[in-house]
Amino acid sequence: MVMIVYNEAIDAEAMEVLDQCTLKNYTKITGVFGSGTTSGTHLGNDIWPGRNNILYIACEEKQAKQTLSCIKELRKKLGKEGIKAFVLPLEEIT
Repeated sequence: MVMIVYNEAIDAEAMEVLDQCTLKNYTKITGVFGSGTTSGTHLGNDIWPGRNNILYIACEEKQAKQTLSCIKELRKKLGKEGIKAFVLPLEEIT
């Protein structure tokens, strides 16, 4: 499973990655809070504005690798806007 966490300001770009990787099935959680070394703190308030979104994508290993590659390219393009991808073990889908 791939988990992508990103700044809500780049939602269109993150969703474009799914299209590029021909990933049709995902779960999206919007308006989450967090803090990252390069992206800063996002708590949705006056002091720490902004929020993050999370995408969960259950996919085969080949698609996960392709998705990570696309995320790496997007990170190069966007710089510090904030997007990270994580691969989590997925034992079963029912």
